[in-house]
Amino acid sequence: MSRPPQQPASQVRFVTVSENDAGQRIDNFLMRHFKGVPKSHIYRILRKGEVRVNKKRIKQTYKLVIGDEVRLPPVRIAEPRDRRPPDGAISSLAERIVYDDDRLIVLNKPAGLAVHAGSGIDFGVIDIMQRLEKQDSELYLVHRLDRDTSGCLLLARDRDALRSLQASMQENRIEKVYLALVRGQWEQQDHRVEMTLRRNKIRGGERLVQIDADGKQSVSEFRTMRQYTSAPDAGGCSLMKIRLITGRTHQIRVQASESGHPVAGDRRYGDEQFNRKMKAYGLKRMFLHAASLSFPHPDNDKEFTIEPPLDDELQQVLDNLNR
Repeated sequence: MSRPPQQPASQVRFVTVSENDAGQRIDNFLMRHFKGVPKSHIYRILRKGEVRVNKKRIKQTYKLVIGDEVRLPPVRIAEPRDRRPPDGAISSLAERIVYDDDRLIVLNKPAGLAVHAGSGIDFGVIDIMQRLEKQDSELYLVHRLDRDTSGCLLLARDRDALRSLQASMQENRIEKVYLALVRGQWEQQDHRVEMTLRRNKIRGGERLVQIDADGKQSVSEFRTMRQYTSAPDAGGCSLMKIRLITGRTHQIRVQASESGHPVAGDRRYGDEQFNRKMKAYGLKRMFLHAASLSFPHPDNDKEFTIEPPLDDELQQVLDNLNR
């Protein structure tokens, strides 16, 4: 099996953290400096202590401070692959920009598109957006969406805007609301769902999120918007509006599944029989959509709300259920 060509190992370097990099996690900082190096290798050199900050070992969650001196070890870097997104993907995402100004961008991300390139994924949202930019500038993800989830995705154009929005997130001033179609009849009242969740590695290395007493607290508020009593079978299904209080990996999907109402089309935590039945109503993907986003704008701190329309393919499923 042939391996991709590699550039010679770099020499030890020392980098002083500037104001522009302050507040960034060390793992993200390393990914920018070691482009082409797998994430697994970056985390390995962190664990082994080959990366030092101010001559001390640090964890991957360490956030850089202005003036920090970072030791970058010699690393063999694979020759960069041509990961240029196809013109069709670029033009398609350009049409899904729902807001754009000098400080930030809001996308209505399509399902099936990852936010970052990675293992087996040649390009993601960031790669496409970089191609759309008129100048060679960095874009920063304020938060993430699962690859199979559509809807509101917030990007910052500069690190000051990123820090402002991340501070707002820590202060619970950013509100994220989702729509999900789930199996069965969820009662006609509001539900506050709280679970401790943890990412575990099972099934040949696949990462799944599970309830675990040693996990992190996850909180969501579920509200029933509409019940479909006769479809897809006697059990019916429910359209839910969910407000996130915390933002754990796969939070809504696991909470819904563990509550007995898995998300329609969810191949990881869902019900295979229910998913098959939903295909008769035109569902070809997971029915989970980031429906709205509210946050204080970094320029003036005034609340800004964006609520793009539901994707046509999901609206068609609801129309079919109504017939």
